[in-house]
Amino acid sequence: MPFSPFVLLALLFLLGLLLMFIQLGVLTISFAKLGLSADSALLLLLVSLMGSVINLPMFTVSAEEPPAGSVPPRLFRLLKQHMPPFEGKTTVAINAGGGLVPVSFSLYLIYYNPLPLADLLLAIAIVSAVSYFASRPVPGVGIGMPFLLAPLLAALVALLLNPQQSAPLAYICGTLGVLIGADLLRIKDIRKMGTPIAAIGGAGTFDGIFITGIIAALLA
Repeated sequence: MPFSPFVLLALLFLLGLLLMFIQLGVLTISFAKLGLSADSALLLLLVSLMGSVINLPMFTVSAEEPPAGSVPPRLFRLLKQHMPPFEGKTTVAINAGGGLVPVSFSLYLIYYNPLPLADLLLAIAIVSAVSYFASRPVPGVGIGMPFLLAPLLAALVALLLNPQQSAPLAYICGTLGVLIGADLLRIKDIRKMGTPIAAIGGAGTFDGIFITGIIAALLA
């Protein structure tokens, strides 16, 4: 017999709860490897979530209209309700939850973990270079890159360079590497994307920079 709508909704609700608990458990493990207590990890997540809706404008540049057909119609319809109309200019901003928070936490880890400067600079340079060459401007949207590439690379680099402190090194080189390679070094491509807002840190908490750091630290 087929499921009734009530039973189906109940199963979906339970599945959602299970996935949420799994995700929270993974995040707890990841933050514990970075030396954070459960309360500190929760505070960091809440600040990131709240900051994800805040884009702090920095400057505006003239930009080109994206070529016709370069933005998939379905994707355009999904994004249209979230973004103001493009009027020939792009505002470059930094996202609080996806940019400022991960960078601030990276600086915190650098201060409280005696990481060799050579390991730190080399790890950031490697992830930055790969992020730059793997990222591409997506007209009408922003900068895109393979989702798991940066965290896997950051974890591998950290394990090879400094196995004893691989977790903090993976978080630092993962977040700063993506920020430098896929955002800062790609600023010159903003004029070609035809998007009204280009936010460093992207969509906030769930963008590549924040998630890269968490996954990288977990894997390391």
